[in-house]
Amino acid sequence: MRQVTLLLSLACAIVSAQTIPLSLKQAVEIALAPDGNTRVRLAALAVEQSKTRVALARGALLPNLEGTVGGQNFTRNLRAFGISFPANIPMPSIVGPITNFDARLSANMTVFDFSAWKRLDAARTGVAAAQAEAEAARNAIADAVARAYVNAVRAGAALSAAQANLTLAESLRKLAQDQKDAGSGTGIEVLRAEVQIANERQRQTLLGNDLRRARLQLARLLNIGMDKELELTDPLGLPEANLPALAEALKAANENRKDLSAQTLREQFTRRSYDAVKWERLPSVQAFGDYGTIGLDIESAVATRAYGATLRVPLFDGGRRDARRADAAISLRQDELRTQDLRRQVELEVRLAYDSITSSAAQVKVAEEGIQLAERELAQAQRRYQGGVTSNIEVVDAQTRTERARDNRVMALYQYNQARIDLASAMGAIHRILQ
Repeated sequence: MRQVTLLLSLACAIVSAQTIPLSLKQAVEIALAPDGNTRVRLAALAVEQSKTRVALARGALLPNLEGTVGGQNFTRNLRAFGISFPANIPMPSIVGPITNFDARLSANMTVFDFSAWKRLDAARTGVAAAQAEAEAARNAIADAVARAYVNAVRAGAALSAAQANLTLAESLRKLAQDQKDAGSGTGIEVLRAEVQIANERQRQTLLGNDLRRARLQLARLLNIGMDKELELTDPLGLPEANLPALAEALKAANENRKDLSAQTLREQFTRRSYDAVKWERLPSVQAFGDYGTIGLDIESAVATRAYGATLRVPLFDGGRRDARRADAAISLRQDELRTQDLRRQVELEVRLAYDSITSSAAQVKVAEEGIQLAERELAQAQRRYQGGVTSNIEVVDAQTRTERARDNRVMALYQYNQARIDLASAMGAIHRILQ
């Protein structure tokens, strides 16, 4: 209830505001809401559709009741039915008109049909598979939203770094201008600093456009208005120390991956459908009965009844049953191969994600050290330039390395957060990164 209340309040804020503060957890909740991402809604409809197939399969085993009320007025040509009388018997060849009334309640039910029971069992498995697929779709959307969110945060961080670089370039131009005014600098040094400012402004424009595109893509996934301005409140996360062991990650993936569960259930559904076709060779028993009144009119109608049972024994249907069985066997083999391939794919994804998160965490550490060293180098180059020991070429070089170090830090954090999403998705625990 609390989660629904939060979603409703957030939805009201989205409608009423042009700037929306949005955390990663809130973004995923919006996408997974009943009126959120289209793929989640389609998956929910698929579950409902699979439940109707269970009702359809169950209906073949339940009684079928039917009531009829009818009346007719007819004539019959007895000769047309092979009925004739000797010439000395004055019987007409045309009888009628005769009025007939019949009101009747009929029922029939399958008493034994092993194939029908197998179809019902397969349909129930289909519901479980559809539910697993719906959960897999939810996880896939959570994965896509997390990636889009992290990409938008990365674009925002890159733009912030570009703004810091522009501020640095402007301060270095002022330093060059002060040196020139003091007589210890030259015009080429001021011009060199202005070229750096122009480059940073162009880069800032490109990164601003990149940020807008990333936010629009996120809004599209959330199924909200693209005219809203999203304020992303979660920064790029830093490396965590509690990385699970590879064996634990592989075990969690085999237990938690909903797409693997869905494929396993699809294989079971195909196997049970194959069994249903295979057991069509068995005899089936059906019971029937009817009760009603029949007569020349309603007043003269009298009660009649009939009941009994039918044993149906399949003998030969032109090979259609064998063809269906062969087709079902091929479908079963295909699903077995898909399950085997998906298990290998899951293991590959876990191993690649595990390697990526390990290496990207190391890259973040190196990037942090690199930016500290670059800033120290820049500060020292500025002091040397102010002291007249060197030209601003050394300062510009240090400035370039500082900018590159900032970009490296943003990219390393982005790659680490993408690797976190990769590992969480590979383990079937995408919601873990939202906690």
